[in-house]
Amino acid sequence: MSGLRAWLTEPVPHSRAQARAQAWWLAWCAFRANPMAMLGLGLVLLLVLVALSAPWIAGRSPFEQDLANRLSPPSAEHWLGTDELGRDIWARIVWGSRITLAIVGIVVVIVGPLGLLVGTVAGYLGGWVDTVLMRLTDVFLAFPRLILALALAAALGPGIENAILAIAVTAWPPYARLARAETLTIRNSDFIAAAIVQGASTPRILLGHVVPLCLSSVIVRLTLDMAGIILTAAGLGFLGLGAQPPAPEWGAMIATGRQYVLDQWWVAAMPGAAIFLVSLGFNLLGDGLRDVLDPKRGAG
Repeated sequence: MSGLRAWLTEPVPHSRAQARAQAWWLAWCAFRANPMAMLGLGLVLLLVLVALSAPWIAGRSPFEQDLANRLSPPSAEHWLGTDELGRDIWARIVWGSRITLAIVGIVVVIVGPLGLLVGTVAGYLGGWVDTVLMRLTDVFLAFPRLILALALAAALGPGIENAILAIAVTAWPPYARLARAETLTIRNSDFIAAAIVQGASTPRILLGHVVPLCLSSVIVRLTLDMAGIILTAAGLGFLGLGAQPPAPEWGAMIATGRQYVLDQWWVAAMPGAAIFLVSLGFNLLGDGLRDVLDPKRGAG
């Protein structure tokens, strides 16, 4: 480890790989110095760990009913209590973390590349291509994201797949705008001109030079928006347009528990607390990444 640390902290790197490793090491050191960012990273890693180990830590099936113990308060047998059908809320929250993580992962995989593609192509090519792509983006931005997602989910029909599609379709425009703004600042740079003189094609310039420079800003924005994605998915589930019963989706669990909120508060409060902690984790993680990956913010 001492040899690796010396290699990472060497004043003059001797290869491109070493220079990249040193850049990542410095970024990690800066990130690690932020306690709130580390807390956010811990919460996100906890979500991933819970989702991966759900069969072992849940203790029971999320669908197992015990009507004799329905609406039981938190106890040694049921850590977070039971719902109206006697199902263990802890088990349902643990298994529901897989649904939440799947929604976030699939939406990010769709909207990140799509926003980058639209934004970089529009910013680099300009002209009528920029006009068409940005007017299309403006159409989506003209509607509140949640309202548009509700409309699309209602039109497509209830279900987790349709909810993911509705969230993804409504979430990509801000990333396209961000990528376009970043592209406009670098498309006339000297290194882009040098690549053109050397005969580099437009796709090669976009993929090899423009996209990597826009990627950090998009990653930061994605991380900050993950909390909004989770809340949108929970909102769709709360309204019956997301995952359908008996799936242990957190928003749907809150919807079924709202009628017991005064007397059996834990039925709705526990999944609500899970949404709060995960959203907080992504927000703190995004703030930490912004401090590390945004050179303008770091310089200020």
